[in-house]
Amino acid sequence: MATMKDVAKLAGVSTSTVSHVMNLTRFVSEDIAKRVQDAARELNYSGPSAVARSLKTCRTNTIGMLVTTSTNPFYAEVVRGVEQACYQQGYNLILCNTEGDVQRLKRSLSTLVERRVDGLIMMCAMLEGEDAALYERLKKLPVVVMDWGEADFPCDRIQGHSRKGGQLATQYLLDKGHRHIGCITGPRNRQQADLRYQGFADAMTDAGLTINPDWMIESNFESDGGKAAFASLFANVEHDKSRLPSALFVCNDMMAIGVLHAAQNAGIKVPQELSIIGYDDIHLARYMNPALTTIHQSKGKLGAEAVNALLARLQDPTLAPQFMDIEPSVVERDSVQILK
Repeated sequence: MATMKDVAKLAGVSTSTVSHVMNLTRFVSEDIAKRVQDAARELNYSGPSAVARSLKTCRTNTIGMLVTTSTNPFYAEVVRGVEQACYQQGYNLILCNTEGDVQRLKRSLSTLVERRVDGLIMMCAMLEGEDAALYERLKKLPVVVMDWGEADFPCDRIQGHSRKGGQLATQYLLDKGHRHIGCITGPRNRQQADLRYQGFADAMTDAGLTINPDWMIESNFESDGGKAAFASLFANVEHDKSRLPSALFVCNDMMAIGVLHAAQNAGIKVPQELSIIGYDDIHLARYMNPALTTIHQSKGKLGAEAVNALLARLQDPTLAPQFMDIEPSVVERDSVQILK
């Protein structure tokens, strides 16, 4: 039967490197890891089982992630960042979609705890009231809440700086000469949606401009919500193009895509008759017609910082709860007209 020494000799590495690759206890370059894995396969060496390792170390080298399923590619891009960071750190990821359903959230939480994940990343709505007692089971488990809002239990939080992003988007429109600016928000009971609106209001107030209530629409962060929001906006101005704002800050890219589609169907040219700036800088935004000007927040960095915060707490559980904002920036494309 092949031993670890046999694998090390065939792969041309030390036995400690073989151990790190097999046990996922330290990052090893992809090239070396492949050599070790190829040698192990050739020699039919499987190494210690994951169960045996976890019993010995009290670690499973597995992170659980709860995310609300959505048609918004933003979530998929963040999950990709988390997966990449886990891979680089030698961790596995178990992903659970909650579908926005409380029972699925509770069941997924229980499953992840039973599978003895080392930590948990949450990017979904939180339990409330009596249901929140389930979080008692998480007291000894490191938890990071991503880009969602407040939590009623000790945890680290990583999120985009939404208020600053809303201010940047609106200021960009102001700098391009727009003074008649509307805003389509996500659900205002969601912290990120409300903060983006507050950033919009900050910039309008600083510019000495009044917010027109007919140009303010609350929607659902999905493309169909953007389409419905534009229909409401157009109805508010009695389908008179001349009474529309010259520009809209739409608080995420998926709604902005819905707005763009609805406006064009209504015969309104973007950006000549209506300028649009979105938020998130999803991959699809650059391929719209016109390409969407938007606020960039690094999904890869969101994911990486969440994993790093979790691993830091695993190394030192006494750390004070961390809070990190990911700085936003404007990505200029073709959906905003410069007014003279």
